[in-house]
Amino acid sequence: MILIHLHEGKAFVWKAEDVQEIREKHGLIGNLVGALVRKPRQNARLGLPLQLSTEETRLLVEIGAATLVSSGSGEREHAKGEDLAMDSIGSNSSTDDEETSRPEVDAYKQFLEESYKEQGQLALEEKRRTLERLSDHIAEGRTKRKRQHDEQEGTQMDCSTRGPIKELQNLEKTFNFPREAMMVQIPTARTPVGSVQPVDLYQASADWPYSGQSEHETRYKVFKDLWEKGYFLTSGNKFGGDFLVYPGDPMRFHAHFIALCFPQNKKIPMSDIITAGRLGTNVKKTVLLCSPNQEGTVTYTSLQWSGMQ
Repeated sequence: MILIHLHEGKAFVWKAEDVQEIREKHGLIGNLVGALVRKPRQNARLGLPLQLSTEETRLLVEIGAATLVSSGSGEREHAKGEDLAMDSIGSNSSTDDEETSRPEVDAYKQFLEESYKEQGQLALEEKRRTLERLSDHIAEGRTKRKRQHDEQEGTQMDCSTRGPIKELQNLEKTFNFPREAMMVQIPTARTPVGSVQPVDLYQASADWPYSGQSEHETRYKVFKDLWEKGYFLTSGNKFGGDFLVYPGDPMRFHAHFIALCFPQNKKIPMSDIITAGRLGTNVKKTVLLCSPNQEGTVTYTSLQWSGMQ
């Protein structure tokens, strides 16, 4: 079962295996929002966690593939009502937390230290093999430079005797393996802090405030209907729509449609229709006006400029 962690109305998936299942098995894309450890300041390539839209989150829960959990909202509400009690036992609870986490912290530090020593030994052996393989070329180059220097100075020394290059002498003492070069395993799952609590999808709360909202219901019915037809959907904000609709995985296909969601029987201003039609023409996509009814049946109306055919 996929765990979707909620935080202030946003849904995140932390396990790499779950992210792979969501995309390959369920055809949902999401959006990677985590910074890479080695390059935290760039935003061209992002990593875990995967942030899901509200429609993707609800769909996964309704088909039985995921569970919504929260780690903190209930505790915050409980703390608001018991501030005095928490103040009186605050010192003891913090001590207990430190005692609980200390063995794990010490074990992780020990693991890093052992890994550093092992990698340092391997780097030392690799350095020795490299120097031994290139020692003849290094010695020959140094001899040549020494001979040229002696000729310029008018002196002559015996350079015929060759021995091991000085870098191989006491290599264990002179070799330095910087900690910055150590390889560190990047976790592919988020370890929850404290206990997690299940969240009811159909009950509005601080972590899931969308239940009963008419706009969310309209968008979700359209999203689910298109998904059931085999399409892949992503956010359509950059094209002025609700969804971008792809015939397959967005890594392989361009979007064919820009979906705009409207409640059934809602009057749409003509200026909005013209704007949507011109936008779709400029980006070479068909605009879909999507209107679901109470039963979930969606009516689609496509917009294209006939003069551009």
